Amino acid sequence: MKYLYNIGIAHAEQILILAFLAITFLQSGFDKLFNWKENLAFLNEHFAKTFLKNYVSLFLRVLTFFEIVVGILNVLGIFQIYISQKTFIGFVAVVLTAKVLLALLFGQRIAKDYEGAKTVAVYFVIAVLGVFFLK
Repeated sequence: MKYLYNIGIAHAEQILILAFLAITFLQSGFDKLFNWKENLAFLNEHFAKTFLKNYVSLFLRVLTFFEIVVGILNVLGIFQIYISQKTFIGFVAVVLTAKVLLALLFGQRIAKDYEGAKTVAVYFVIAVLGVFFLK
């Protein structure tokens, strides 16, 4: 038990960032999955006046898939740190997470939802910190 505690202390910033991103993206992905109709209706309205309006359903499927995948990768990154004290999976997870966030930022900017874009930017900063700490 002391071994796990020591790893947790030695890798605290890495584990905390991975845990934050795992919670964020798993919750978001599963919310989209389990509340599909509501999310699709909201996003159809959100992008109604943009060139993305005909692609909302496709993009929602892709986004849901990638949110769940990066959430799982962030969890696996935590396990890898505890098992081998290596950070490869966590590094890949935060890089992919940052890419998903860039896609979200693009969508928010296209929809002219500048408040939403600000929120995405905060998550992006955390993901980039993860890249820095896990490299």
